[in-house]
Amino acid sequence: MSAMTDVDGLSRVRTPLTWLYAPGDRPEIVRKALASGADVVIVDLEDAVAPHRKAYALDATADLLADPHPVPVHVRVHSPHDIPTLAPLPGLCGLRVPKVTHATDIHRIAALAPGLPLFPLLENALAVEHAYAIATAHPAVRGIALGEADLRADLGVREDGALDWPRGRVVVAARAAGLPPPAQSVHPDIGDLDALAAGCARGRAMGFLGRAAIHPRQLPVIERAYLPTPEEIDAAREVVAAAGTERGALALPDGRFVDAAVVEGAHRVLALAARTA
Repeated sequence: MSAMTDVDGLSRVRTPLTWLYAPGDRPEIVRKALASGADVVIVDLEDAVAPHRKAYALDATADLLADPHPVPVHVRVHSPHDIPTLAPLPGLCGLRVPKVTHATDIHRIAALAPGLPLFPLLENALAVEHAYAIATAHPAVRGIALGEADLRADLGVREDGALDWPRGRVVVAARAAGLPPPAQSVHPDIGDLDALAAGCARGRAMGFLGRAAIHPRQLPVIERAYLPTPEEIDAAREVVAAAGTERGALALPDGRFVDAAVVEGAHRVLALAARTA
């Protein structure tokens, strides 16, 4: 991902907010995804590909990744057996590892793909219980996320709110492990953009950052939901300016208390604001 100059004058890496899935057995769809404006494209060799198409999907993805692309490309593997084919390819920027339940799963995958960033997907109750252990299992782990469709089935839940506790658990585990905030799981109804926006607003309030998508029309909705408002940008600028003139904890003219954690949060807001600068 390319560096950019932030609105507070700092050079930062563009923070990904949109992660677009595309089926690995449809190379033409993958190429459209690469031109969609998504921050990361995830080529899916798992749920999006029928069993009789798995071998073709792997071959097609290997052809695609023979060269690097301007957009980072990750692959959600179907099986560890996919990894030796994919790991050496110059176009591969990361592996999405489904159905991880233990830290030992990560050690096995890391041994097959030395140096590649890994993004475990937590898709059942046991994985959620082990969230922190998985997040800290290996230096190659660069992020964790929930796989909510499988988790719903595993837990037998029908109401969306029933997943709030696992969502909070994953947000806390990622933070405790020093990883970026997790991205939300996909919103499966590509026709209901209002529900997508509402879900993103709720996810942002819970501590998520960005969201996976299954159709390009979802991308601008996700990005708008996660970009800071003008009011948030103004407040962050005020905090950063105040922190630049005084050390330690301080109070702003409106009575807000500012410490190091608040200043760090303000810098994150300004880094996101730079996407539209």
